[in-house]
Amino acid sequence: MQLLALLLFGILKIKMKKIKKFILIVFSITFASQVFAKEVPNSFADLAEKLMPSVVNISTTTTVVTNSNPFPGFQFPPGSPFEDMFKEFGTPQTRKSAALGSGFIIEKSGIVVTNNHVIQNAEDILVRVDGDKEYKATVIGADPLSDIAVLQIDSKEKFIPVKFGDSDKARIGDWVIAIGNPFGLGGTVTAGIISARNRSIGLSRYEDYIQTDASINSGNSGGPLFDMNGDVIGINTAILGKGGSIGIGFSIPSNSAKKVIDQLIEFGETKRGWLGVRIQVVTQEIADVEKLDEPRGALVASVAENSPSDKAGIKDGDIILEFNNTKINEMKELPIIVAQTEVGKTVDVKVWRNKKEITKKIKLGRLETSEDFKVEKKASKNETPEISEVKSLKIIVRPLNDDDIKERKLPNQTTGLVITNIGKNSPINYLNVGDIIIEAQKKKIKSIKDLEEIVESALKSNQKTILIVIYNNQNQRRYIGVKLD
Repeated sequence: MQLLALLLFGILKIKMKKIKKFILIVFSITFASQVFAKEVPNSFADLAEKLMPSVVNISTTTTVVTNSNPFPGFQFPPGSPFEDMFKEFGTPQTRKSAALGSGFIIEKSGIVVTNNHVIQNAEDILVRVDGDKEYKATVIGADPLSDIAVLQIDSKEKFIPVKFGDSDKARIGDWVIAIGNPFGLGGTVTAGIISARNRSIGLSRYEDYIQTDASINSGNSGGPLFDMNGDVIGINTAILGKGGSIGIGFSIPSNSAKKVIDQLIEFGETKRGWLGVRIQVVTQEIADVEKLDEPRGALVASVAENSPSDKAGIKDGDIILEFNNTKINEMKELPIIVAQTEVGKTVDVKVWRNKKEITKKIKLGRLETSEDFKVEKKASKNETPEISEVKSLKIIVRPLNDDDIKERKLPNQTTGLVITNIGKNSPINYLNVGDIIIEAQKKKIKSIKDLEEIVESALKSNQKTILIVIYNNQNQRRYIGVKLD
């Protein structure tokens, strides 16, 4: 009997362990499901209902003057020299051009934020609030560089505003909703997630877009991108795809936009900080030559004369690693942070020069009133050009002459070599005919012999990479790391 009791107790103990283990597994699965599921809303209805009275539809009209065709029924091919000539003989005609966009209210007094391209050159601006209430609006201030505009509704009524959220806290995968006026339909809500951050798409100088798959179409421009708290974390600005949304839209982050908006409200214009440098990406080749631990920072391609950087002693070839105690990891970060810094403020700028870090104090100027690269023009005699092959680089070049300087509007004292032909196997075959080599290994190039000697010296010392400086066909100064065979 005692033996039987012990046996039953053992079996029961084993079963209890299994039951506990099962309960633990079930609890873990349930808890995990709750963790992942709690972020997924059952509906966006309550949030949309709350926010829609703060989102406005914007319509604008602009007078456009065109010349009628003096020969109806006859069309010249686009680009034909006769096309423009015959347009001049046409009768000037005026017509009204209409445009649609979106915006959102940020103050009870009726201050509205939208895109600059929505209201640019507009003669009349109408704002529709809550579906059917229509008001005239005037422009408080607009900024083409960031594509942001601020309007004032011409009414003494009180409106329902929304507030800005912290776009820096927005994470890839977070739910968002967009509300706007696509194709003039008005009051349209779409939902999606944040697909990516810090996107550059070549639209403006200051690009740090939030990418979303919430449907954004023509007419959504200027509308808000909301997080799940109902805060604006972005201004919908652009889409990828001409026909309509393909699930790739771009929004200006609220933290960047708010600084511009505050200035437009206060001053009617922007006041951006200005360094006075042109910069380029630090490639791995450039980092290797400069003995920098990794490609980072922004390489100074040129310094504007009498600019804040020029006065502070910043030089061509410096690599800006830190600005006002903020590290610069990528080149594109620098223009944004400089623009957002107060005009007239003195900041510490850490640069990499001659394989060591130094600090310069720079008093920022104002971008909007700056004048870059003033150059005196002087005439001089030309010499018969010498054309020769630089075998080690597999290119054909000729010395830069005075006619080149005048035609290209280069600094008067510029010396260098114009590339006239590039071999298929050239280590610089990604350059273009017409590019001008002005420096190699930080030495000015005055003749073909100068370049050849520098390259040969590098090859003899088993150096794998050299640094050259060029003016490209757009007269932009660029540093290039060239790998030698």
